[in-house]
Amino acid sequence: MAEPSTLPPCPICGQPAQPQYRPFCSRRCADVDLGRWFSGQYRVPSAEIPSAEDEKYTRRVDPDDEVG
Repeated sequence: MAEPSTLPPCPICGQPAQPQYRPFCSRRCADVDLGRWFSGQYRVPSAEIPSAEDEKYTRRVDPDDEVG
């Protein structure tokens, strides 16, 4: 396993990365990164245009809408 000094810096805060949280320096930075993925801040670009069928499954649901 690499020494902490040879690992690249944490992509979230820039502190030295720790082997147990690689590539991050801490659990907190790993959780920040995961939250960014979940919120849609990180996106993988695609040239594909979604079909109407795809839109049916990706539509956001308003939590205030009545169900049933």
